[in-house]
Amino acid sequence: MDYKKIAFIGGLGICLLNLVLTGCGKTEAGSNGQLVGKVAIDGSSTVFPITEAVAEEFLAVQPKIRVTVGVSGTGGGFKKFLLGETDINDASRTIKSSEAEKAEAAGIGYIELPVAYDGISVLVNPSNTFVDYLTVAELKKIWEPGSKVTMWSQVRDGFPEEPITLYGPGTDSGTFDYFTKAINGKEQACRADFTASEDDNVLVTGIAGDTHALGFFGYAYYEENRDKLRAVPIKLTDAAPAIAPSMKTINDGSYAPLSRPIFIYVSTVAAERPEVEAFVQFYLKNAATLSQEVGYVALPDSIYKLATKRYNDRVSGSVFAQPNVEGLSLEQLMEIGR
Repeated sequence: MDYKKIAFIGGLGICLLNLVLTGCGKTEAGSNGQLVGKVAIDGSSTVFPITEAVAEEFLAVQPKIRVTVGVSGTGGGFKKFLLGETDINDASRTIKSSEAEKAEAAGIGYIELPVAYDGISVLVNPSNTFVDYLTVAELKKIWEPGSKVTMWSQVRDGFPEEPITLYGPGTDSGTFDYFTKAINGKEQACRADFTASEDDNVLVTGIAGDTHALGFFGYAYYEENRDKLRAVPIKLTDAAPAIAPSMKTINDGSYAPLSRPIFIYVSTVAAERPEVEAFVQFYLKNAATLSQEVGYVALPDSIYKLATKRYNDRVSGSVFAQPNVEGLSLEQLMEIGR
């Protein structure tokens, strides 16, 4: 199946819609006992391949539930989610405090569920043979607000006197937020003179067509396009080893500081609708397999079990966005608030 195209997953029956608080459809029972309804999802382009793969497989089980999967970026998706326009938001970062405050003011509850690991990959054109690695300090020098770096020779002695062209996700992207915080110390803190797009395929095309380009986006899109791009190993410090992104290094955390979990956020109101309940249960049951099929790193089975319990118990709010949780394992974080 082609999991990379945005698709509207069509039902076989007619979904009879009655407006409810979320603006989505009331569930009806099909003639054969199958559910009929609609599940609306939007958000991160990074999480999209997993959610779209789940939606396609779910169609075989529940052909009368129409699942729509959009791509507005994590921030753009949260805007729709907090207006009650969607049931689930795909997110490549945790919910921001400003978004959580808007959710509370609007009376919108959410269940935070990690679904896979990702590693933000730093990419160059394959014809670029001089960049053997980059340090976090060098990335900061390139990407920080007010950066004057326009030539590769300004990054490190020995690099050529060639222009550096930058590509990255748009400012509504959770990947952009995570990268800027990890590298520059603050979300959204970044130079403005780079080619930005919420469509990762635009970034792939740009880097693949520019000998001296540098960009970043999620690991799955690199995996899908590794014949067109080269991933740059990253050093935390000059003395540290250079670590390239891979399923192993992302899973064990050695690809630092750019490894991270990615999420879905489920509306607590929408979760009470049988079609949403069926979809989320199917998602959590199949996320490990399908995330790997589309190039991501599956979470440990214990995390999926804790996520399923968290969902079944309707534990709302975010544990990953809480203060003072640095250094805690995923399992320890998932145990919070049980």
